[in-house]
Amino acid sequence: MQSAGVLDASVVAVHRYLFSGWTRHATWQAHRIIEKVVAEKCGGNANVGWGWYGGSRDLICRTVLHGFFCSRSDHPGPYGIGVHLFSSNHSFDCARSSDPDENGLRHILICRVILGKRELVPFGSKQSSPSSREFDSGVDSLVNPKRFIIWSSDMNSHILPLFVVSFRAPANLRGKKLRKLNIPRSIQPSAAAAAAVRQPARRSATLNVTNIMNALAEVLPAPSMVLLNKSATDFRAKRITRAQLIRRMGTLAGKELLASVVKSCKRSESNPIHQRDDTNNGS
Repeated sequence: MQSAGVLDASVVAVHRYLFSGWTRHATWQAHRIIEKVVAEKCGGNANVGWGWYGGSRDLICRTVLHGFFCSRSDHPGPYGIGVHLFSSNHSFDCARSSDPDENGLRHILICRVILGKRELVPFGSKQSSPSSREFDSGVDSLVNPKRFIIWSSDMNSHILPLFVVSFRAPANLRGKKLRKLNIPRSIQPSAAAAAAVRQPARRSATLNVTNIMNALAEVLPAPSMVLLNKSATDFRAKRITRAQLIRRMGTLAGKELLASVVKSCKRSESNPIHQRDDTNNGS
């Protein structure tokens, strides 16, 4: 239906991203670890928000299966080089940024986003990373942001897809205004927050640098450990933040391996009786 340039759109299907498999569970766990690290850096509040991400069906499928992708060679968006998401109140704008498939369906993601401390990114900027260590993400407005900009170094740790929304809208959607998208209440941001909370409960991850470094040393090559040891030294000397140390660990070890190592360390630290039994058995 169209009236005075205003269009209707209807949701056809909603697919929830499940974290049941080992790899997907590691993704979820790594995201929550980063949330705690950013919260510590920002005084206790990681500033978690909800963002919409649109594109072609192939792009959405690739993102769900393999994560977000962005490179410095990409053509900058209107607010720099990174992953651009629309804030939760601007799902209609995200809908306009999507492309119809051969069946006329469009697809968008609703994502959980760790924003941390935001900085203003001006229109037309070619920025591709935080302007200083103080900031974690970018926005087009500090008062009422429409766009979130997550830099490529953080895109697959700070953004967690939760739902794929497939909907039908007229072909001439771009440049028009949507009257309603009829988004089910179960996947609106407040419900998405509840869905995130309903994920399997995990105890908070306390970063014991020594234990994690020792575990990584057993599986990583020597050159990588040289770099990690330098980063750990910088962290202990307070030359880098805890969040920066985690990022470097994830870059060198991979987020799945890092999540697995952290989980193993937590299990060992929380079960001293089992550790003593192992020691006794070996004596």
